[in-house]
Amino acid sequence: MLVLARESRGMTQAEVAGRMSGLADGMQVSQGYVSKAEAGRLAVTGQRLELYAQAVRYPVTVLCADPDVHGVGVGLVHHRKRASLGAPTLRRVHAELAFSRMQVRALWSAADVPQDHSFRRIELDDFNTPADAAITVRKEWGVAGGPVTRLVELIEEAGGLVLVRDLGTRELDAVTQWADGEAPLFLFNAQAPADRFRWSLAHELGHVFMHDQPGATSLQERQADEFASEFLLPAANVRTELKGRLDLNRLVELKNQWGVSMAAIARRAAGLGVITDWQYRNVMVEMSALGYRTQEPGDVEREYPYMVSNVVTRLKKDVGLSVDKISALAGLLPEEFEVLYQAGDVDTYREVNR
Repeated sequence: MLVLARESRGMTQAEVAGRMSGLADGMQVSQGYVSKAEAGRLAVTGQRLELYAQAVRYPVTVLCADPDVHGVGVGLVHHRKRASLGAPTLRRVHAELAFSRMQVRALWSAADVPQDHSFRRIELDDFNTPADAAITVRKEWGVAGGPVTRLVELIEEAGGLVLVRDLGTRELDAVTQWADGEAPLFLFNAQAPADRFRWSLAHELGHVFMHDQPGATSLQERQADEFASEFLLPAANVRTELKGRLDLNRLVELKNQWGVSMAAIARRAAGLGVITDWQYRNVMVEMSALGYRTQEPGDVEREYPYMVSNVVTRLKKDVGLSVDKISALAGLLPEEFEVLYQAGDVDTYREVNR
């Protein structure tokens, strides 16, 4: 747990040692000590355990927890990231995902809320494509033809757990974990624009339904994108919308209607053969020249999850627990618990994007 706690804060061993030394009264802590402690070659107890907990900003009880008992790192993890994302940042996000799973598990248990869900695996073959899988999920979830207006709400109604966090990078939009016997957990980056947020959510949804093997292979990523395309822009409904002159003004209109980026709509039009590859490239060149590849025009309403906030409210009002008690159950200091679970995902997004 020492390593996981440190990595979740994006800290090096030297930084932990320096912070411990700064907190101690005349005591110097070396990087070598932290290394040996994390490797289990030194017991961390007493004052040094307190210092370590203060350095990484977790309660002492978290550092003493058995990772096997808490299921840390268990489950299939998928993430939608750019190739430029560095390994240290990815380790930090994965550690944050592991802690988020522990926190949600503890809160659900205290509130006596079962993690029931309707997610299942859909096998792909020559006769069942990612697009077919998306059609199946829309049908099973009762989604009528046309735009998906409330994607987060759909996932939460199906029992999925959605959290929005500032992941400290714009190189990764989302990371998802489905642990055995539990509901899938979707951790999304508050820094992602609303249209990309929805696409990433549908992309991760595709991973959850279709992929039971680890590794972000090019095939898996392509299949997840195909799932997202059909789920958010179903061919049976969108094909006629894409016909005619698909200029930038029309792309903005379609973006506002379907809640998907202009670039994604143009790709969908090319994929369906509504426009030629030459036309698609021209649209992309025009968007790049206007700076639309980094900041598109048009408005897509930001969606917010509420299930976790509702569970916290239940713990306070129905179970009668104090904030200090709930934060202790979640393995967080009260100040951080306030930010992550009481201010709510709406405020998390607004704080990052104001």
